Amino acid sequence: MSNTNELLAEKAEERAEKSGGGVPAIDRALNVLECLSQSRKGYSVSEISRRLALPKSSVHLILRTLERRGYLQKQSAGGRYKFGMKLIALGRTALDGVELRDEARPALAALAQHTGLTVHMGVLERGEIVIIERLESASTIRVVSWIGRRMSVNSTAVGKALIAHLPGPEFDARVRPEQLARPNDRTIGSMADLRKELVRVRQRGYSVCDEEDEIGVRAVGAPILNRQGHSIAAISAAGTTQQIPPERVDELGQAVRDAAAEISARFQRASN
Repeated sequence: MSNTNELLAEKAEERAEKSGGGVPAIDRALNVLECLSQSRKGYSVSEISRRLALPKSSVHLILRTLERRGYLQKQSAGGRYKFGMKLIALGRTALDGVELRDEARPALAALAQHTGLTVHMGVLERGEIVIIERLESASTIRVVSWIGRRMSVNSTAVGKALIAHLPGPEFDARVRPEQLARPNDRTIGSMADLRKELVRVRQRGYSVCDEEDEIGVRAVGAPILNRQGHSIAAISAAGTTQQIPPERVDELGQAVRDAAAEISARFQRASN
């Protein structure tokens, strides 16, 4: 009976793949991995099942398979699953191949040292910002973040800086109203208000996240531009509201903008 069920499942997946729908089992596994990327602490079987609207039995099988292959690890306390070393190694291998990170690292390190803040670099992927580089300063006060973290475009300095410099058609295709997050009441929640904010970002040359993503955290961002003047990534300097009081924002904006301009120039030269 089990062989018959497996054969039927294989035939169903073949039909789905031929129809352009992909392989359902792989889709589910990737959805689980993307779900886990949203939390640094990881999620339990029940939490993933609820978030993805999948049966617990299916989630459990996916998690056990990924754990057995070394892509996930299960914590003894709480039964939560987190990324394993094999997945992290694959991710770092991919990131090491991103030329932009190599070009950006010197300027990011100098910015972190100069400002005493945590600096990030992110790219746009499927309507969200993915952090691909993060450097800390020597300060004992640090913003909680990590490489691989996915963040919203409308509530973060990196996000607003990046999408403010997308070509119009690309903006319309990649920034959708249904993808706008609303972490708290300070967040821009509509496309109309977001477009007004992006005009201000372009006018002053840098973006500001004023506790819009996380209460108590401010950040200032600027875009990394290609030769056509379109954004390919963005950087930010982030800290607590005590580290970045309102009177420091403009000075910090200039520093972040200068660092982004340096990275843009280095990347453009390297791309020749």
